[in-house]
Amino acid sequence: MSHATKPAQSNRVSSYASKEEEEAERQRLTVAFIESVRPQLPALLQALSKIDDPREAKKVDHQLALVLFYGILCFVFQAASRREANRELSGPVLTEHLRQFWPELERLPHHDTVNRVLAKIDVEKLQDLHVAMIRRLVRNKKFDRFLIDGRYPVAIDGTQKLVSKELLSPQWQERTLNKETENEKTQYYVYVLEAALAFANGMTLPLLSEFLDYEQGDTEHDKQDCEIRAFKRLTKRLRSEFPRLPIMLLLDGLYPNGPVFEACRAYHWQFMIVLQDKSLPAVWSEFNGLVKLEPDNRVTMSWGGRRQMFRWVNDIEHCFGDNGRKHQNVHVVECTESWDEIDPKSGEQVAKTSRHVWISSEPLTKHNVHERCNLAARHRWNIEEQNLTEKRQGYQYEHCFSQTWEAMKGYHYLMHVGHALNVLAQYSEALIEVVRHKGVQPFIRFIRDSLVHPWLDPDKLAKTLSPTAQLRLA
Repeated sequence: MSHATKPAQSNRVSSYASKEEEEAERQRLTVAFIESVRPQLPALLQALSKIDDPREAKKVDHQLALVLFYGILCFVFQAASRREANRELSGPVLTEHLRQFWPELERLPHHDTVNRVLAKIDVEKLQDLHVAMIRRLVRNKKFDRFLIDGRYPVAIDGTQKLVSKELLSPQWQERTLNKETENEKTQYYVYVLEAALAFANGMTLPLLSEFLDYEQGDTEHDKQDCEIRAFKRLTKRLRSEFPRLPIMLLLDGLYPNGPVFEACRAYHWQFMIVLQDKSLPAVWSEFNGLVKLEPDNRVTMSWGGRRQMFRWVNDIEHCFGDNGRKHQNVHVVECTESWDEIDPKSGEQVAKTSRHVWISSEPLTKHNVHERCNLAARHRWNIEEQNLTEKRQGYQYEHCFSQTWEAMKGYHYLMHVGHALNVLAQYSEALIEVVRHKGVQPFIRFIRDSLVHPWLDPDKLAKTLSPTAQLRLA
């Protein structure tokens, strides 16, 4: 053999070895992903199978559970639309992989079938099974390491889902743009109040959704639904679904008021609520008057690269209701912080400062102020990040999968199930570092490609999966 041929042979061996390594890595990560979500599937599939099927039995090609599970998978794999789902998530390779759950499966349903089903079934059952999945995780103590003062941090935030020039359903909200001008026009929109588990490690899991519904407003006085009304409905449902769960509500500046304080304490919930400068002037007046007189109620620390100084005043009485007859004691904490960062334009180091104020349901101390403020209150932002993730990073929160109100809500609930399954996988011990390295969307695309293209042997993949897989969160 000539010297000229040896390097070529060496390159072929190296390329073959690299291909083997790539296949092994793809197999390993796909198995890790499946095993992270698989513990949730038996109960999930059982719940899907119990939903009443309104279709004529003789005209049914696919079980209702399969149709709905396929809808969940479309969000797990972040299909951008019904058309994309039909084009990319209906091939024979994915079908072969799904036969481990449906041995009799011949082909996957068309996404139009999902839409027709969602328009007919009781879609609230989909939110029920999502809540049941979270309840099982709580019961199995999967989140115990991430609690704050032994409580589950639940963030609540409202966000716009859809907007239209036309009224597509009587439940849509409406608003007038460019009032008192020649360009005045009416716009219709869908708004949702979301509740999510918001842990300090960044893991945020969708929990409950409450849609604002025009017909839930005060129609006698021509007032449509609003976020405060939806908040009352949502917290009532949260209490009903988790009657004994120790909860700490994390709320924004819309909610510091007596009725909210009263309701939380009636439910035995703690809270951390943003206090804006113009809210509760009497509380502010007392805080500003007392904070200088209580020098022991302060602490300084470094956290997250920032220099922090906390000051607080406990037991401030807030009066509300008719003639101020009702009273609630609250506790106010202020955090001022400073840090240095590089200006992207000048390249010079500049000093930055910020200030945050919260109302706490519990008295503040030097021992709990870090946990309640840095590990709890600040992570109210998690739900804003979740909403942005669902809008901008693959879950198509703002895409109108259906103009039918019930089907639209059904898609929303399927999206939350799919998103929750992805979050559990991404924060599993086996995948958390991989996801941080690859990025969330590239990782999901990697798993999607692995399961829809003929790169993995379905039989080999099935044999590799552990029959007793357990979710282990990092």
